[in-house]
Order: sequence, then structure tokens, then C-alpha cells
Amino acid sequence: MSYFPDGLRGADSHDGLAADEIAADIVSNSDALSDDTDKTAVQDNANSPRTPTPDIAKEKAEPIYASDEINDDDAAAAAEDDAANELPWHVRRIVSLHDDTTLPTITFRYFLLVLIFVPPGAFLEQLNMFRTTSAPYSIFFVQIAANYVGDWLAKTLPAWVVRIPFTKKSFSLNPGPFSVKEHVLVVIAAASGATYNLAWTPLSLSELYFKERLHPLIWICFMWAIVWTGYSYAAIARQFLVYDPQLPWFDALCQTALFETQTLQREHPSPVSRKQMKVFFLALVTVFFWQFLPEYVFPMLSSMAFLCWVAPHNATANFLSSGLGGMAFLNLSFDWSTMANLSNMGSLFLTPFYTQMVVFLAFVANCWILLPAANWGGLGSWHLHLMSLSLFQENGNDYPILELITPEITFNQTVYDQNGPVFVGTQLLWNMFFDYASYTSVLTWMALFGYPHLKAIFLKFKARQTAKTKISVNEQYTDPLNVLMRSYPEIPLWWFIALFLASFTIIITILASGHLYIPIWTYILALVTGAVVVVPLGWLYAVSNFQLPIGTTNELLYGLMINAVSGHKSPVGASVYSSIAGDAWYRAQYMLQDQKLGHYLHVPPRTVFFSQMLGSFVGVPINYAVIRWVIDTKGDYLNGTLEDLTHEWTGQSLTSSLTMATQYVLIGPKRLFSGELYHPLPYGFLVGAITPTILYGLHRRFPNAKFNLWNSTIFFCSLSNFYGNISTGYTSGIIGGFVVMYWAYRHHYELWARYNYILAAAFDSGYNFNALIIYLCFCAGTRIMMPNWWGNNWKSVERCFAMPDAADA
Repeated sequence: MSYFPDGLRGADSHDGLAADEIAADIVSNSDALSDDTDKTAVQDNANSPRTPTPDIAKEKAEPIYASDEINDDDAAAAAEDDAANELPWHVRRIVSLHDDTTLPTITFRYFLLVLIFVPPGAFLEQLNMFRTTSAPYSIFFVQIAANYVGDWLAKTLPAWVVRIPFTKKSFSLNPGPFSVKEHVLVVIAAASGATYNLAWTPLSLSELYFKERLHPLIWICFMWAIVWTGYSYAAIARQFLVYDPQLPWFDALCQTALFETQTLQREHPSPVSRKQMKVFFLALVTVFFWQFLPEYVFPMLSSMAFLCWVAPHNATANFLSSGLGGMAFLNLSFDWSTMANLSNMGSLFLTPFYTQMVVFLAFVANCWILLPAANWGGLGSWHLHLMSLSLFQENGNDYPILELITPEITFNQTVYDQNGPVFVGTQLLWNMFFDYASYTSVLTWMALFGYPHLKAIFLKFKARQTAKTKISVNEQYTDPLNVLMRSYPEIPLWWFIALFLASFTIIITILASGHLYIPIWTYILALVTGAVVVVPLGWLYAVSNFQLPIGTTNELLYGLMINAVSGHKSPVGASVYSSIAGDAWYRAQYMLQDQKLGHYLHVPPRTVFFSQMLGSFVGVPINYAVIRWVIDTKGDYLNGTLEDLTHEWTGQSLTSSLTMATQYVLIGPKRLFSGELYHPLPYGFLVGAITPTILYGLHRRFPNAKFNLWNSTIFFCSLSNFYGNISTGYTSGIIGGFVVMYWAYRHHYELWARYNYILAAAFDSGYNFNALIIYLCFCAGTRIMMPNWWGNNWKSVERCFAMPDAADA
């Protein structure tokens, strides 16, 4: 099946539609393109169903077909086709506008590949949560490997027809060539199941620190339930965020580019597809070998502090230039892990340049303005441990936070009176302030800037409900992708309702039985807060590729609620609440993103839903088995009873979670914020609510100034996201982002459109493969350290010898 505009019937080699500029580009500020756009010598593949590359300079004047092989009549017909213009040009350049509805989807090969690729990912990703070093399991690895394994199975499996016992149905072991839709569904199942589960935190805390062990079935059912809650919440947002052609979902677009290239190379090899795959594997191999330098052999490359080379023993120069405890001024990083995914914005190949600029400006505000103001200008009322994440006594000693918990799991007032209030570094204070601001900012921003968009979609939804004849959401949109998707039945709403009721019944039953440490009414509020944020956060991620973390705010809300009543003061309760409310958003995002991926690649929506459910069914029991094994064999290392000489099983994340939970649940927000040090923090919520209002007013008054791109949510969240003393990578990241998403996008669009998303997948794949090999070779068993040399100094890899850690060594 192909999409053609009404009255247009060209040759089979021209299924693609013309690309012209989308004026209302809500994703990036790409409306001022240069008139001297360069053309690459690489020509479009005539057999490709993707849209030919546009001539952007001419597009600003009039819509045209870019392919020279299309005659004038077809070009005129295409120019009149308004439906094609509903797709942003970078989407039309990547996504196929041709569909074969007869391609196999759920096959024997599909189940076999799911069982091959989901369990290792569920094992490794869950194991990584407990370890200092980790072995990443990249979704791009699954996408690459499944392509070759699936193709091999199609060539070797016998075409036997197997009859299902006690039914009249049958299936073939090998229904023909490996299809792109099978491939996509395998990757979607892996994205759902080959990951960790948020319930690992309350499970581990309850056993390691409070010696409370629940039946495995309780935990496994709870782990399934929080995943299904998020998946069911996708129903709230999918009407708003999946079908609209103007919402790109950049990670899904990146995967689509690789899928399309793999499919062309597998089914219709051409010079273009072969060159794309060569570029992909060349970049992958290059990054794979390069990463051995900053990650192991030459770690100085991860943070090159130039002022430290000039004055290695000068404390001021060291603080100015160090990226590991300083301001990172005149600091560059050549480590992909530090510059590729800064803050929560995703890869610099995928994220719109305006998002990258906002994140960089937050870095400037944090490291080049606030840090020197705190270090030398007296900002803050407590001046010790400026960049630490730990809790301290007033004299600077570590706070005995675990001693605040009595054997009866209540607040130990005596210990608190002996040690006094809790103190934290000044940077952590403003991190918390802007974290609170980002939460209210995203809601206000959505209400102001997103209102016209959401209103239009809501009116479409209302029209469907009141229509005399039943129509699908695809029929309300006229862009080519939605037209193609009309061939497939939609996911019934009752599927999502049944999924929610299943998860709700499981958790209510567990809570009513006296397990899981939280009262039932807080669970209801967790569901409400999750429902409130799923659309605003999903919209933010869809248009900016920026994910807003909400864990800290969730635990604060739980602390406020639970301290208003008696009982239920276990710190584990905060992580239980956070896992429910957090997965209501995070898992909804996974489902929405993968459904957008299925939308781009014309995969039946019901099979996408099935794959997401199958992935969770396979992955969750493996997650629990890993947690059980780690607690039983490494528990004494994780809770500090024994010292792990390899420094791998340190339980840093668990200790941090317990500290935060104790802070919010036992000490309580009222006691915490009553102190002078914390008094300004609640005003962060007010700042977050007011700032978008001011920007919206400025945008209405000066529309050409593009205040709509000055996203306060991204800015506040990035200011709250500096973890301890790590500040390197931002300067290198913005340089790379400028080259890729500004200069190349504007001045070499054809090359950018052909290779950008391929390179994004290649760089991330190369890095993840390298991290896996380093883990297996140097960390999995006996840890093998790189010998010290000039580029791997044992005191300071940056050679900033006046920094506190290096000076004390």
C-alpha cells in the first residue's frame, strides 16, 4: 500500500511526497535557513519510498518536488497536495510513505528473537543498579543484532506448518523473508522488558536495612503492576501525542532512520543504502575503539582542564578549570559519555539546538555564575562542602543519618537533638530549589504555550465522541502517515482500562494486606499526580527531546502527606510511592515513544501493544531474580557490613535513596524547611509557576523574539541536575550540537538528513559496545586497573593537584 495524493499516480519509484517548509515548526528554531544551501553529490535512491531531499532555499518560496525525475504534471499535482505538507520535512525525508499490509508481524521468529534478546537486557540492566561500573544493554544493539539474526532465521528455519493443539489454527515456522515489522516489534519488546524495574529500590531497602522480607509473588506482582499502571496511562496522552504529525519524538525518529536503512539494505540494496550502512559501521567502530582512551587508557581526555596544565598547584586556577569539582571554565571533554547526553536532553544528534542552548545556559548559570558567587562571593549561609550531595552536621562532619531511624522505624528525636539540624552544600540547595521550580513550570508552560495545540486535539477527540458514525483518530488527520495507518484497527480503550484495573487490583490487595509500607489513600494520590503530569511531560519530551525527572518531587509530596498523619513513617514508603508515581510517567513515555515508532513504520497498533506487554511479562521475573541473587550474595557489601575491596558493590544509589527518604519522611518537610538554610526552597514552586507566565507575555508582545523557545522547564531542570562535582562535557557538547544541529542542519541539509540519525545510532552503539567490553574484560571478575602514567595520574586525572581530593591523596 502506498500513499498518493488524490489524482497523483506516478511511477512506482516515486512514492515519496514533496518536501516543503513547515512554517509552524514547534520543534526547533529552524525557520531562518540560509539561501546558499550546499548540495551533496550523493543522489537519492530512485527505489526508495522515502521522500526525496528538498531544496530548502527554493522551499521558502514555493512547494516543489525535489526529484528531477518527476514530470511537471506530477510536480503540479504534488504542489496542490496540502496533506503532504502536514509532515515536517525531516520526517518526510526519513519515513517511508509506502506500506505493505501483508508483511508478517507476530511470528514464531518474533517470539524466538524476543526470548533471545529480552532476558540478557533485563539481567544486565537490573544488575547495573547495584554496581559502581555498569554494562549497558543498548536498544541499538538489539536493533542491529536482531536484523542479522532475524535474516539468518528466515534463511535457515524450515517452512513447516505447525498446528496448535486443540484448535483449528496453525502457524508457519518460517513465513518468508524477515520483515521490517517483525524487526520493529522485537525491538519494542526489548525496550519494554530489557530494562530495570523501579521497584528494586523499595525491595532492596526493606531487606538490606530493615530486614523485612516479603513473599516473592508480592514483589513480582507489584513490579508488574507499576509497569502496567504506566502503560495504561498512555491512554490519557496518546490521543494528544502520537497521531499529531507535528510531534516528532526524536528518539523514535532516530530508530526509524536506522530501521529504514537496514530494510533497504536487506531487501533492495542500492548505492545509497550501502553507503549509509558503511557510514554507520565506520562510525560505530571508530567510537568503539576511541572510547578505550577516555574510559580506560587515557582518562585525562574525559576532562581536559587547560588552566590546570598551566598552574597545576594553584587552587584558584584548579577550581576555575576543573570539570571534576570545579567550574569547568576552559574545559573540554573528548569522552562521548560525558558530552552526548547532558542533563536529561538526550543525544546532541537528536535534540533541537534551542534545547541544547537552554541546557548550556543553565550550565553557565550554575558553574560560571552561581558557583563562583558561592565560593568567593558569600552566596549562601553555610560555606562548607559547596558541591557535595551528602548531608552534614554544622561543623562539616558527616551526618549519622541512619541513626535517626529507631529499631521500631520511627524518628529518633534524641539523636537529632544531639547532632542538630541537617546541613547541605549550597549547590545542592539551589539544585533542590530549581527542581521544585521545574515541576510547576512544566504545568504552567503546558497550560500557556501548549493550550492551542491541546485544544485542537481535544476538539478532534470530542468530535469523534459525538459523531453519528464511528470514525477513528487516523481519519481525522490527513497527513500520509495517518492515512496509511487507517488500514489497521486501533487499540480499544478497554484494553487500557483492563490493564489499569489489573494493576490497581494488585496494588490495592497488597496494601490492604498490610504490605508495602504506604497507606491506600497515598496510592490513590500517586495515581492522581501521575495522571496530571503525563500529558505535559510527554509533550515536553515529544517536542524537545528533554525528559523531566520527577522522583525528588514525588518523595517530597509523600513526605508532606505522611507527616500530616500518624504512622507509616518507614523510609521505604517514600520509594514505594515514588516507584508508583514515577512509573506512571516513565512507562507511559516508553509506551508512547514506541507507539510513535510503530506509527512511523506502519506497524499495526495492536501488535505494538502486545509486544510491550510481552516484554514486561518476560523481563520482570528476571529483574526480581537478579535482585534476589544480589541481595542474597552481596547484601553485606551493599549495606556496609563488609567492605568490598573491588569498590563495585558499594550500594551508592541505595544509600542516596535512603538518605532522601529519611530526610523527607522521618525528619519531615516541616522540620526541614523551618531552618534558615532551607527556608527559601518552597518558593521554588512559586518561581516555577510565575516564570512561564512572564515568558508567555513577552512572547505575545514580541512574537519575533521567539520567547517560546526559552523553555523555563528545561532551564530549571538543568540547573537542578548537576550531580555533585561533575561539570565537564557541556562546552564540548554545545560545540558538537552547534556543528550538527545548527550549522549542518542549516547549510548542508541534504547530508544532515541522510546521515544525522544514522550517526546518532552509530555513536551511541559504539559507546555502549565499548562500555560492555570494558566491563566484561576489566570489571566483571577481578578488577584490572590501568597503570598510572601522565594521562592517568593517580592523584588527579585532570592534573588539578590543588583540588581537595588530589591534595589529600
